Amino acid sequence: MPTPTPAANDFAALLTTFADAVQTNRGQSLAMLFTEDGVYEDGFFGSHSGRPAIAAMLHRFHDTGSSYLWEFLDPVSNGAVGYARFRFSYASRLQESLGRPVLFEGISCFRFRSDLIARYSEAFDRGVALVQLGFPAERIRRILDRAAAAQNQPPEARRHLDRLSSV
Repeated sequence: MPTPTPAANDFAALLTTFADAVQTNRGQSLAMLFTEDGVYEDGFFGSHSGRPAIAAMLHRFHDTGSSYLWEFLDPVSNGAVGYARFRFSYASRLQESLGRPVLFEGISCFRFRSDLIARYSEAFDRGVALVQLGFPAERIRRILDRAAAAQNQPPEARRHLDRLSSV
């Protein structure tokens, strides 16, 4: 059993701090929750490594949306990893969908090193968010095609798919 870390011991408080930093566009505060080489894997903006990149990614969030609300639900942690369901909403700032409300639900995964986040990742249905933005079907398809290609590229995914090539 891994030794619990301070961040993981008070996982619910960490989630509150994390969500507050995102909602209020405090990139440095968010970045300081991560290790120096920490990774934030965002479902829309991709992977960002290191504190400066994480802080810059949050600024980009706020360039494309406003009025963020991030709720974490049912948090669990064993000290090395933590999971929580989430509900996330915002108003779009994208020119083609200005002001449109977007809401989606998913699951967050936090991996800890010492008392900091070493890796954050999430799983949610991108299509649900993209439809709410009013994107045309062909644009949604291109975005989801790229997401599927990225998901299917790593060796652990290839193991699943390559076995089906002869079926």
